[in-house]
Amino acid sequence: MSSSAAKPCKLALIQLAVTADKDANLANARTHVLQAASNNANLIVLPECFNSPYGTNYFPEYAESLKDGPSVKALSSMAKDAKAYLIGGSIPERDETDGKIYNTCTIYNPDGEIIATHRKVHLFDIDVPGKIRFQESETLTAGNQLTHVDTDFGKIGVGICYDIRFPEPAMIAARQGCFAMIYPGAFNMVTGPLHWELLQRARAVDNQIFVAACSPARDLSANYHAWGHSTVVGPAGNVLQTMDEKQGIIYADLDLTNMAEFRQSIPLTTQRRFDLYADISKVKP
Repeated sequence: MSSSAAKPCKLALIQLAVTADKDANLANARTHVLQAASNNANLIVLPECFNSPYGTNYFPEYAESLKDGPSVKALSSMAKDAKAYLIGGSIPERDETDGKIYNTCTIYNPDGEIIATHRKVHLFDIDVPGKIRFQESETLTAGNQLTHVDTDFGKIGVGICYDIRFPEPAMIAARQGCFAMIYPGAFNMVTGPLHWELLQRARAVDNQIFVAACSPARDLSANYHAWGHSTVVGPAGNVLQTMDEKQGIIYADLDLTNMAEFRQSIPLTTQRRFDLYADISKVKP
């Protein structure tokens, strides 16, 4: 979809306070989604693991089917009532066919229909002796596909948290026509200050696209302390909107005309040397 034909996009990132009560989390999400819609947002994003505490020990307990689970039903209702596209953060998903658990983002159109799902592709496994050990792969299974979603605004790429550290998915998304990458994520108090904003700006300026990352709010009484600071970055690598660690909503207008003008001023898209290096968007794995 060309920038002239695309519908104007007002993005909302909801930095949600998450508790151990799934029903309360879903109710809180609904309140904030409808609040965002009342402020004219038509692309609304929830954070990673918005319906459950974050941690490998919680994933099996909170995992549910995408077919008839309470979170999917609630998200569908939110999108329909908000009359907005909804990127439903992520939830622990249990596959009915094999029982495997995934960290999964479900995406809905304004009619409340699921139009895409993204299973987190890169699992965060870290083991630093004497400091930290966190192994998502002990509980989760990695997804096996990249996710691009067609909307009234244009095509959007979706990743989850650790996916943002790998430049290839964003490169592929941009070269296949996506104007934005959206990452529900939950960086911690070490990686957050170091890399949260840096990675968003890097993915944005390298590909001249919008990048947004949506975190849970920080809860120091929880086992996992999220950095927060949900952020929207423009195609020039400039921070359009950001926030602190508390629960709240930020908004940004994603102007595809400005994106096109910036690409004209620094024409990376037409000056790549694929005679010297491969076009990763066309190389089959």
